[in-house]
Amino acid sequence: MYLDDLKFTKTHEWVHLNKNNIGRIGITDHAQQRLGKILFVELPEMDRELEQFDAFFVVESESVLSEIYAPISGRVVTINEELDDDPTIINHDPYGDGWIVEVELSHESEIDDLMSYAEYGQFLEAGGNEE
Repeated sequence: MYLDDLKFTKTHEWVHLNKNNIGRIGITDHAQQRLGKILFVELPEMDRELEQFDAFFVVESESVLSEIYAPISGRVVTINEELDDDPTIINHDPYGDGWIVEVELSHESEIDDLMSYAEYGQFLEAGGNEE
């Protein structure tokens, strides 16, 4: 997976769409750096329906408890259960093995509401805060 293949939110989540209308979701490297060492993740349940930009799970780090937001709407079809045993995978590989869930998209057009890698880079350069 290449960063140019991902779409990003202003709350620092990413999604990668595959051919089967499935989106893999994670948090960005910027987000994991801000959080610090991740100690615990409260993963969503299978088949849970997510709504775009709504909080769908919680990450606890050494410094903060933080909600993570869904970049797209859809039904959770896969959970990265490895995070239960070692949540620091997110710190070490946020765009690879540190993915969180996969969802079956409800509205593919929502991807248009997200930023490209280049746009996300510009957003970070401008301070990386929501408007």
